[in-house]
Amino acid sequence: MSRIDYSVWDHIEVSDDEDDTHPNIDTPSLFRWRHQARVERMEDFQKKGEEMNKSLRESRRKLAEAQKKVQELSISTTDDAKADLVKAQAEEKKLRKEERELEKKMDEFNREEKKMPWNVDTLSKEGFSKSIVNINPETAEETEEQKEQKHKTFVEKNEKQIKHFGMMRRWDDSQKYLSDNPHLVCEETANYLVIMCIDLEVEEKHALMEQVAHQTIVMQFILELAKSLKVDPRGCFRQFFAKIKTADQQYQDAFNDELESFKERVRGRAKIRIEKAMKEYEEEERQKRIGPGGLDPVEVYETLPAEMQKCFDDKDIGMLQEAISKMDPTEAKIHMKRCIDSGLWVPNSKVDDGDEKEDDATYEEVKQEQEETKKE
Repeated sequence: MSRIDYSVWDHIEVSDDEDDTHPNIDTPSLFRWRHQARVERMEDFQKKGEEMNKSLRESRRKLAEAQKKVQELSISTTDDAKADLVKAQAEEKKLRKEERELEKKMDEFNREEKKMPWNVDTLSKEGFSKSIVNINPETAEETEEQKEQKHKTFVEKNEKQIKHFGMMRRWDDSQKYLSDNPHLVCEETANYLVIMCIDLEVEEKHALMEQVAHQTIVMQFILELAKSLKVDPRGCFRQFFAKIKTADQQYQDAFNDELESFKERVRGRAKIRIEKAMKEYEEEERQKRIGPGGLDPVEVYETLPAEMQKCFDDKDIGMLQEAISKMDPTEAKIHMKRCIDSGLWVPNSKVDDGDEKEDDATYEEVKQEQEETKKE
């Protein structure tokens, strides 16, 4: 009677959930992380094998082409053909060596694959792959326009209820409200609450922002739990509240850390929005100030000599005439032109034959007024 060979079971990797863990460690999360790490190692190993297979096929294709070329050149008797034949034979030799190296690596890979320990993912194989019942068909990924429209429609219909949830404080109240309104447990609610937090921070309603931020993280934790369990969020929000209310310190700390990080991000986004609004307001005001020549009077004023700035501050034309008389004529013309283009100075000159003539007329006008004042 033949004996059963049990050595095959020596290389089985036991299930993650057979390990004992410390009571303070979130055991289900730890097992999921271990399983994910193992799956990723298997995927990397499989990808490595696929790449090696691809390289081997490509090498054999090139070798076949090189061999065909050698056969064609062997028939020809010309000197050029002989020279090309030598090159082709050298290339064939190189490709043959490369093929042998790749085949050797592939054999090593196959041996390594056989030595890999079995686990729950490799022991279980589907027996039937043709009869599949009650499987929802895969839906195409939504476009950004579709997501935006979906969010807009949802908010228009449920905005009042979302705001009410955002203002809640107690775990029990939140759970009961979601039980009565399970349609709120979705991505659209979380997105709306995020925007609501930023709006409140911009309005400097900091305490309200922190309250809504708490409810935002509640909704995001529920959604993350649903993703990890691969279930509809409406079917697992009670599990979140049951877990958070049992005072699991590790889970509570993770929640509080995420909440504080989220509030910091909200403050940062609000600051950026305020700065952007201020820049837009300043630009609008600047555009309103722009003079006939396209210059900003504030910017022009800041570039004027102190004597001319005082003239405009006091609105004293006589002082302006005196300041110009003491300046270099060329410099004075430049400053007067900028004053006109920005609207700081509105000339009464009737000359309109080009910028240069207008500048000269304005400059002369100021000088003339100065001389008339002296005569008086």
